Amino acid sequence: MDLVTPDVGLLFWTFLSFIVLLVTLRMVAWKPMLGAVNSREQSIREALASAEAAKRDMENLTTDNERILKEARAEREAMMKEAREMKTKMIADAKDEAKVAADKMITNAQSAIETEKKAAIAELKNQVASLSLEIAEKVVKAELSDKDKQLKLVKDMLGEATLN
Repeated sequence: MDLVTPDVGLLFWTFLSFIVLLVTLRMVAWKPMLGAVNSREQSIREALASAEAAKRDMENLTTDNERILKEARAEREAMMKEAREMKTKMIADAKDEAKVAADKMITNAQSAIETEKKAAIAELKNQVASLSLEIAEKVVKAELSDKDKQLKLVKDMLGEATLN
């Protein structure tokens, strides 16, 4: 049972070696260990502060990005509106130009038709006059070829002249 109950001398030397070890550790290892723990604690605090600053920066960047996106959307909408207006104006201008060209073509065609009509009427009049002269000439030749017919024609004409 000696193993269970230690001797007083053993207890004394164990206690004394523990105290020496504790003093030695305090003098030699305690300061570096506390320094390492403190520097670790400081680096953790700095990392947390840096993370907090990064979080604030990210929030600012997110806000800036949202603002820039809104501005870009507004600018895009303005450009689209301007493009639609330009398209509408170009279509209206093209329609106006086509209408002017069509009106001009119609006017030119009408004047050409009128000119052709007048020319056809003049040609028709010339042909009618020419035919009338030819007919009159043939009738007069036929009527005046015989002397008896000439005398009868003169008498008939005189008779008609006196009646009026």
